[in-house]
Amino acid sequence: MSTTMEGKKVPQVTFHTRQGDAWVDVTSAELFDNKTVVLFSLPGAFTPTCSSTHLPRYNELACEFKALGVDDIICMSVNDTFVMNAWKADQESENVTLIPDGNGEFTEGMGMLVGKEDLGFGKRSWRYSMLVKNGVVEKMFIEPNEPGDPFKVSDADTMIKYLKPDWTAKPSVSIITKPGCPFCAKAKGLLKAKGYAFEEIVLGRDASTISVRAITGKTSVPQVFIGGKHIGGSDDLEAYFAKN
Repeated sequence: MSTTMEGKKVPQVTFHTRQGDAWVDVTSAELFDNKTVVLFSLPGAFTPTCSSTHLPRYNELACEFKALGVDDIICMSVNDTFVMNAWKADQESENVTLIPDGNGEFTEGMGMLVGKEDLGFGKRSWRYSMLVKNGVVEKMFIEPNEPGDPFKVSDADTMIKYLKPDWTAKPSVSIITKPGCPFCAKAKGLLKAKGYAFEEIVLGRDASTISVRAITGKTSVPQVFIGGKHIGGSDDLEAYFAKN
């Protein structure tokens, strides 16, 4: 692995992506030119740390990155486009652009291509993140050269604190809803107005009324949770924000 690419142009690569039923080639120039972009790269789609923490947190904080002038957040992996598309759908990561570096050309150009043959992975990306402005790397956070898959510095919180050193994280929010519920729409509107990103758990798709009753003791929706605390319905959320 190279130490850093700071101050240098990103590799010029054409990525072969599948969009709908068509093959669409996307170039480095299209992704980075005249933009401020945060890119994070990871060893593989569907792998534990990548799925549980790395990608979800960037997706969760996307609105806050945008408020700080970031035009796009890119997740890259040495995987093919079908795997990346399936992972994006599975993760519901609509706020992040997933790019398949199937041949490892971009990753190799960044000096981040490593052998994972001991896991049966072949060549993969070392875990890192970077801030790119108009195609030039401004800052890189490269995981330490340690055995295994270290995850210490390429996370979303580290990157956003680089952009805004006094940034503090809001508590994580989940809301249980059902389609067509006006009180759910009110609660989501309140959360958005206060600048809270949230995970939406939809009854009939992600959970059932049994889950709601088991977790909250109630059967009505919405049910809002902030920072591990059960807030309640839309009126309860309104009262919570009036006090906080």
